[in-house]
Amino acid sequence: MAGFLELAKNRYSVRSFDARAVEPEVMAQILEAGRAAPTAHNDQPQRIKVITDAEGLAKVDICTRCRFGAPAVLLICYDKTACWVRPFDSALSGEVDASIVTTHMMMMAQDLGLGTCWVMYFDAEKTIETFELPENIVPVAMLPLGYPSESAKPSPMHASRLELESMLF
Repeated sequence: MAGFLELAKNRYSVRSFDARAVEPEVMAQILEAGRAAPTAHNDQPQRIKVITDAEGLAKVDICTRCRFGAPAVLLICYDKTACWVRPFDSALSGEVDASIVTTHMMMMAQDLGLGTCWVMYFDAEKTIETFELPENIVPVAMLPLGYPSESAKPSPMHASRLELESMLF
């Protein structure tokens, strides 16, 4: 337990990456962590686009200014037709499921010595258009991924946390 808590506290949003490519075997481990993530009813609606080529990264740059020079970006989406539907209000599980998957991959990357930055600051419509996503695929997050540059460091606010009591009711 202490190992995970230490990993979680040490993880920070990397906003400066070096150019070194993410090795295929390392990417496979990160994606496997996403595959292992729990989803509602185990329906697994997550759909992940792995972007590592120059053309794809240029497309990411069209949709967000928050790639930070990462050599890889995971575009995490969900399939509206594959989600569990809450019976009380017909809410889809997709956004929550995709977020859990993203968190698993983000923490796996940290464990493997890579950095990430969870990006929600992207134009969803432009992303759908630029990547020609089918109508049933909804983008939730972009995860720039790679080895932190030597200048990478946590933001000044990284360790600032509310007291535990303030989040309990």
